Amino acid sequence: MENNAKEHVPNTKNTKTILLGLLLGGLTGAAATLLFTPQSGKRTRTQIRQESIQLRDRATTGKKEAVEQIRSVTNRITAEVQEKAGNLKQLGQDKLVEQMEHVSVALDVGKAAVEAA
Repeated sequence: MENNAKEHVPNTKNTKTILLGLLLGGLTGAAATLLFTPQSGKRTRTQIRQESIQLRDRATTGKKEAVEQIRSVTNRITAEVQEKAGNLKQLGQDKLVEQMEHVSVALDVGKAAVEAA
Protein backbone atom coordinates (compact mmCIF):
# COMPACT_ATOMS: atom_id res chain seq x y z
CA MET A 1 0.00 0.00 0.00
CA GLU A 2 2.81 2.47 0.81
CA ASN A 3 4.39 2.01 -2.63
CA ASN A 4 1.03 2.69 -4.22
CA ALA A 5 0.66 5.97 -2.29
CA LYS A 6 4.14 7.14 -3.30
CA GLU A 7 3.34 6.66 -6.98
CA HIS A 8 0.51 9.21 -6.82
CA VAL A 9 2.61 12.05 -5.38
CA PRO A 10 3.12 14.64 -8.15
CA ASN A 11 6.73 15.22 -9.12
CA THR A 12 7.38 18.89 -9.87
CA LYS A 13 10.44 18.16 -11.99
CA ASN A 14 8.49 15.76 -14.21
CA THR A 15 5.63 18.24 -14.51
CA LYS A 16 8.00 21.02 -15.59
CA THR A 17 9.66 18.69 -18.10
CA ILE A 18 6.29 17.71 -19.56
CA LEU A 19 5.14 21.33 -19.80
CA LEU A 20 8.42 22.35 -21.43
CA GLY A 21 8.04 19.47 -23.91
CA LEU A 22 4.49 20.51 -24.72
CA LEU A 23 5.58 24.14 -25.22
CA LEU A 24 8.47 23.16 -27.50
CA GLY A 25 6.26 20.73 -29.40
CA GLY A 26 3.64 23.39 -29.89
CA LEU A 27 6.20 25.88 -31.13
CA THR A 28 7.70 23.31 -33.47
CA GLY A 29 4.26 22.45 -34.79
CA ALA A 30 3.43 26.12 -35.31
CA ALA A 31 6.70 26.70 -37.14
CA ALA A 32 6.15 23.63 -39.32
CA THR A 33 2.64 24.79 -40.14
CA LEU A 34 3.93 28.20 -41.16
CA LEU A 35 6.69 26.68 -43.27
CA PHE A 36 4.47 24.19 -45.08
CA THR A 37 1.45 26.42 -45.58
CA PRO A 38 1.17 27.51 -49.21
CA GLN A 39 2.00 31.20 -49.04
CA SER A 40 4.83 33.46 -50.08
CA GLY A 41 8.22 33.16 -48.43
CA LYS A 42 8.13 36.80 -47.44
CA ARG A 43 4.81 36.37 -45.64
CA THR A 44 6.08 33.20 -43.93
CA ARG A 45 9.23 34.96 -42.73
CA THR A 46 7.12 37.84 -41.43
CA GLN A 47 4.91 35.44 -39.49
CA ILE A 48 7.93 33.63 -38.07
CA ARG A 49 9.44 36.96 -37.03
CA GLN A 50 6.17 38.03 -35.36
CA GLU A 51 5.84 34.69 -33.54
CA SER A 52 9.45 34.96 -32.39
CA ILE A 53 8.85 38.47 -31.04
CA GLN A 54 5.74 37.31 -29.19
CA LEU A 55 7.58 34.32 -27.74
CA ARG A 56 10.47 36.58 -26.66
CA ASP A 57 8.01 38.99 -25.02
CA ARG A 58 6.27 36.14 -23.15
CA ALA A 59 9.63 34.77 -21.99
CA THR A 60 10.72 38.23 -20.83
CA THR A 61 7.47 38.72 -18.93
CA GLY A 62 7.83 35.30 -17.32
CA LYS A 63 11.40 36.07 -16.32
CA LYS A 64 10.40 39.41 -14.81
CA GLU A 65 7.60 37.76 -12.82
CA ALA A 66 9.98 35.05 -11.56
CA VAL A 67 12.58 37.65 -10.52
CA GLU A 68 9.91 39.66 -8.72
CA GLN A 69 8.72 36.56 -6.84
CA ILE A 70 12.30 35.75 -5.84
CA ARG A 71 12.84 39.32 -4.63
CA SER A 72 9.63 39.22 -2.64
CA VAL A 73 10.54 35.94 -0.94
CA THR A 74 14.10 37.15 -0.32
CA ASN A 75 12.85 40.39 1.25
CA ARG A 76 10.42 38.50 3.48
CA ILE A 77 13.10 36.05 4.63
CA THR A 78 15.57 38.90 5.24
CA ALA A 79 13.02 40.76 7.36
CA GLU A 80 12.30 37.62 9.38
CA VAL A 81 16.00 36.96 9.95
CA GLN A 82 16.60 40.58 11.01
CA GLU A 83 13.67 40.40 13.44
CA LYS A 84 14.94 37.15 14.96
CA ALA A 85 18.48 38.57 15.20
CA GLY A 86 17.09 41.62 17.02
CA ASN A 87 15.18 39.36 19.40
CA LEU A 88 18.31 37.31 20.10
CA LYS A 89 20.34 40.46 20.67
CA GLN A 90 17.78 41.75 23.16
CA LEU A 91 17.69 38.38 24.92
CA GLY A 92 21.51 38.42 25.16
CA GLN A 93 21.49 41.93 26.59
CA ASP A 94 18.85 40.97 29.15
CA LYS A 95 20.90 37.95 30.24
CA LEU A 96 24.02 40.10 30.49
CA VAL A 97 22.24 42.63 32.76
CA GLU A 98 20.90 39.76 34.88
CA GLN A 99 24.38 38.24 35.27
CA MET A 100 25.90 41.66 36.05
CA GLU A 101 23.36 42.05 38.86
CA HIS A 102 24.38 38.61 40.24
CA VAL A 103 28.05 39.63 40.11
CA SER A 104 27.26 42.94 41.81
CA VAL A 105 25.41 41.17 44.63
CA ALA A 106 28.28 38.69 45.02
CA LEU A 107 30.78 41.57 45.18
CA ASP A 108 28.70 43.33 47.82
CA VAL A 109 28.54 40.13 49.88
CA GLY A 110 32.29 39.59 49.49
CA LYS A 111 33.03 43.20 50.36
CA ALA A 112 30.85 42.99 53.48
CA ALA A 113 32.60 39.76 54.51
CA VAL A 114 36.04 41.37 54.09
CA GLU A 115 34.98 44.45 56.10
CA ALA A 116 33.49 42.27 58.87
CA ALA A 117 36.72 40.33 59.26
